[in-house]
Amino acid sequence: MRKVVITGGAGFIGSHLAEALAGGGYHVTVLDDLSTGNSENIAELSSQDNVDFIEGSVTDLPLLQSLFQGVDYAFHLAAISSVSRSIDAPAATHEVNITGTLNVLLAARDNRVKKVIHASSCSVYGDTPALPKREDMLPNPQSPYSVTKLAAEHYGQVFSQVYGLPTICLRYFNIYGPRQDPDSEYAAVIPNFIKKVSQGEAPIIFGDGDQTRDFTFVKDVVAASILSAESSASGIFNIGSGESTTINELAHLTIKLVGSNLTPTYQPPRPGDIRHSLADISRARKFGYNPKYNLEEGLKETIRYLIP
Repeated sequence: MRKVVITGGAGFIGSHLAEALAGGGYHVTVLDDLSTGNSENIAELSSQDNVDFIEGSVTDLPLLQSLFQGVDYAFHLAAISSVSRSIDAPAATHEVNITGTLNVLLAARDNRVKKVIHASSCSVYGDTPALPKREDMLPNPQSPYSVTKLAAEHYGQVFSQVYGLPTICLRYFNIYGPRQDPDSEYAAVIPNFIKKVSQGEAPIIFGDGDQTRDFTFVKDVVAASILSAESSASGIFNIGSGESTTINELAHLTIKLVGSNLTPTYQPPRPGDIRHSLADISRARKFGYNPKYNLEEGLKETIRYLIP
């Protein structure tokens, strides 16, 4: 049985990935410090013989060295993953996202892991006007979070070149879906909108709402992550839907699907937010990535989860 470690595996994306890998015949070790992850996300998985849960942090290098023994693939998702939180706490974000990534790479190198799959972010592109975003564009990070993600990408590439450790960096675009926490202070826009509308509150839009995002359903991201691990691909790849949606369109579709007649309210833009984002996913298609969910389908699944 092939063995994998998922850092951040009790989180929103990580728990979906753990579920898919465990169901696909892998032995899965989930590492999570539960600072933003939730043990309930993997409660059913933890009872399976091929799933182990370890409470710990990627800042603990000796722990990683132990966990990575005999591992085939390391999926590195552990991070402080909020732009606004990184602005509030840049030092903590650096420690987890950069030092933590270096620790993962060191442990993977020392234990001869076959490949490290690193969760990066579309935020590294910044607010450059050209669309869609392509992997060969010059990055322009605009928050401590996006700086850490870009630095982690560079570390991965250097470990490939210098130490021969295969790495692949997946630039995720605005992921949403079941298990995304609507109650976090730094909640993403989709669970935030669903929660507010379901409670009869108007969704709050920061800015004029004409900013665009490439919203990507979590099951598509999981499929991309596994495909990238099992392929010979290396380097940097965009993982998105390839479709552009304004925040105004998202708000009105959410209101419609929840069955409400609310009207959004508007507040000033937030620092660090970018204006437009859209992925060119042609490079990822070469290793078999093909998103299956459009926004309405993904929203319906997410609403069913958040509003039982």
